[in-house]
Amino acid sequence: MKPYQPIDLSSIKTYPISSRDNKVNIEEHFAAPLRQGMSFEDFFTALPRLLGADSLRGVVDAVVSARGAGRPVVLAMGGHVIKCGLQPVIRSLIEAGVISAIVMNGSAAIHDFEVSLTGKTSEDVGAVLHSGDFGFAEETGSGMNSALAEGLPRGIGYGRAIAEAIVERQHPYADYSVLATCHKHGVPATVHVAIGTDIIHQHPQADGAVTGEMSYRDFRLLAAVVADLSSGVWLNVGSAVLLPEVFLKALSVVQNLGHHVDNFTTANFDMLQHYRPLQNVVKRPTSGSGRGFAITGHHEINIPLFALAVLDRLGVKNK
Repeated sequence: MKPYQPIDLSSIKTYPISSRDNKVNIEEHFAAPLRQGMSFEDFFTALPRLLGADSLRGVVDAVVSARGAGRPVVLAMGGHVIKCGLQPVIRSLIEAGVISAIVMNGSAAIHDFEVSLTGKTSEDVGAVLHSGDFGFAEETGSGMNSALAEGLPRGIGYGRAIAEAIVERQHPYADYSVLATCHKHGVPATVHVAIGTDIIHQHPQADGAVTGEMSYRDFRLLAAVVADLSSGVWLNVGSAVLLPEVFLKALSVVQNLGHHVDNFTTANFDMLQHYRPLQNVVKRPTSGSGRGFAITGHHEINIPLFALAVLDRLGVKNK
């Protein structure tokens, strides 16, 4: 074995720190001091102009700019967003005219339906899985599957069928439903499912042909929204696989049909940054023109912060 001796550092060359380029300086990047009673605008402006804070500021700027120009802002969400109790926040954005379309996976629609019906959702899976009871709540399975079956001959899609059922059946907590809020304000709401992923597929009323057709109708409706996305914003919140894939395919469809969709902004909000959202939302769709952001953190903190920053910039008063 070759014997090694500690290296001699006496001939190291140094340089004056004043000659060095730096990524961070106090004039441009540091947070401003916080003070008791400061306004939200002052607080948001005081955040550092670095990393996540600056990315969040960039998403807010893009949304405000898009709405000011009459361009769409689409919010795609997974089920955890509903389970975090964020429906009132999303409702505020819809009522203020910030959100142009809502996109859900199957679990988000289920949690939204259950909240509107009972004011509760999110069963303890571990406690009931081995007894064979997981996912078999009668009202959820029969209620949603019947709504889909009733919507099929009327030519509507999954999201609208569930929204209309919530409203027409007078669910006692309909004010907490994102789907019902969309229906009330004429905002398109689409639901995209994979067969076997949702608890309502376990029920005897489930019909794969109905489920597939209703979700496929929503895919075509979503494609029409994506065709109009130029200079708009696509927000993916809490969907790590399904909705990023749906978005990429919808974008591919409309480009194939000759809709040149470009110069839009995307953002992925999640607790962890996964491969598909980073590739299919943040990077690939904006590689020609546009900009993508990745905002990492808990939805129950970041989404209210984002929403209030947008509403504050747009001058919307809380009701």
